[in-house]
Amino acid sequence: MNTSSLFREYRTLIVLTAAQCFGHTAAPILVLLGGIVGAQIAPSADLATLPIAVQILGIASAAIPASLLMSRFGRRVGFLGSTALAIVAALLAALAVSRQSFSLFVFAGFNIGVYIAFMQQFRFAVAESVPADKVPRSLSIFMLAGIVSALLGPEVGRSFSEVQGLPLYVGSFIGLATLLSVSFMILLLFYRNTSIGSSSSFEAERPLPEIIRQPKLILAVAAAAIAYSVMALVMTATPLSMHQMDGFSLEATTRVIQSHILAMYLPSFFSGLLISKIGALKTIKAGLVLMLACISMGWNAPQFFHYLGTLILLGVGWNFLFLGGTTLLTQCYYPAERFKVQAVNDFVVFGLQGVGSLSAGVLIAAAGWGGVMTFALPATLLLIPAIVLARGSSAVSAR
Repeated sequence: MNTSSLFREYRTLIVLTAAQCFGHTAAPILVLLGGIVGAQIAPSADLATLPIAVQILGIASAAIPASLLMSRFGRRVGFLGSTALAIVAALLAALAVSRQSFSLFVFAGFNIGVYIAFMQQFRFAVAESVPADKVPRSLSIFMLAGIVSALLGPEVGRSFSEVQGLPLYVGSFIGLATLLSVSFMILLLFYRNTSIGSSSSFEAERPLPEIIRQPKLILAVAAAAIAYSVMALVMTATPLSMHQMDGFSLEATTRVIQSHILAMYLPSFFSGLLISKIGALKTIKAGLVLMLACISMGWNAPQFFHYLGTLILLGVGWNFLFLGGTTLLTQCYYPAERFKVQAVNDFVVFGLQGVGSLSAGVLIAAAGWGGVMTFALPATLLLIPAIVLARGSSAVSAR
């Protein structure tokens, strides 16, 4: 197969992976700097992580509108419009930092969250563009974009934090606006809407309550939701605990966050193949074990290598749970049902991620790093009954 035919066959995967490399930097930059900037300009210490939490609430609140808008106007309109919004939001964040305006910074964080809600639909666009047997591998290749964003985002945030003539961290968000502009141009020049076959008569659209009662769909949503909520709780708390409370340098904190985000995406080199070999259910079980190992390590005294090990285990566990859950989800709906099921899934996943992120600041202030770990354990254990319920149940074919 020559290069041109390969590009035609996997155009959506290639284009969205490239756009994700630059667009996804919004999340790690805000994770790294949101709490630190918040601690400096927030009216009280327990509001320090509010910009990150509001970003995630923006994701949750936009999840359903994003899916509905794209079902009517196509994914291209949604992807381009939301990326333009994110560029404006990044510039507003820079303005907010320069003016020490916490409310404007929070507003910018919310709009970056709205953008991320649209960007989360990239994975579904990829899944719809390939045959069903290629979905796990294609999704894992797509998630490798996170490696680039894990390196690029925090590095831009740190490197441009001090720019001559600008207040501290203003350059970081101007840098983010530049990265988002690159993503916008990739989408503008190369992305095309993907059409998928309409469902046949025996695949008629079912009522939503009937769809969501499927045990495997419940597990798919639970795996992704728990992965994101626990990850958001621990990752949001880390910069505050490390840098603000334990006195580690911004460089050391950056390295831990970068290592965590790399751990989220590096397993994608093999996790898609793993799902093809052992199935999504067993991959989710492995993710649960890794999450429990993460919490166990995090209960130790918070030294640098405890932070590092905890965040690496958190990242790998997230990858297994999220990729396994997403793959399983695509097997639980027919093409005609995809937008409403995707909307409900993302609303639940990112709504609970918002809860995890909001809890981080309060728990750090009230109970310290140990309180974060204690809160993470029961949330993780909720995945066990979902796994038991899904065993032996069947799923529909999404193709």
